[in-house]
Amino acid sequence: MQLEYFRLIDRIVTLDTAARTIQCEADVPTQSTIFDGHFPGMPLMPGVLLMETMAQASGWLILGLTNFAGMPLLAAFKEAKLRSFIAPGTALIVNASIHHQGSGFAVTHAEIRRGERLVCNAEITFRLMPFPNDAFLTNLKAVAASIGFPIEASADG
Repeated sequence: MQLEYFRLIDRIVTLDTAARTIQCEADVPTQSTIFDGHFPGMPLMPGVLLMETMAQASGWLILGLTNFAGMPLLAAFKEAKLRSFIAPGTALIVNASIHHQGSGFAVTHAEIRRGERLVCNAEITFRLMPFPNDAFLTNLKAVAASIGFPIEASADG
């Protein structure tokens, strides 16, 4: 995770376009200025960043299923539950699946686990929008490559 750059997914483990699922890994850093204030003497990963981690995994899934046809922008969280606290240095497994896709929207079910233990989960809605420009899309594909996004596995690869 690069918290300061809001890059929360470290690796794509699997992208299964047939099953419409993704599994990612995210390693919470041991040191970050975020932990200086959240909370002094008891550092914890902020819940809002756990939510964003689920949203980013879901976004990569949508990009894979649409072959980067549009930018999935976060629109809503529903039924979000934070079930456990996460300390610095924790390895997380992030899973997402498509619940609905169409009419310019996508809805995913996402969860984060620490080992077998469920940490948080939510239903997340995205609005699919055009990319602002070709340079943005090129940069996004470079990030995808750096985290092991299997371009060849995306729809119509």
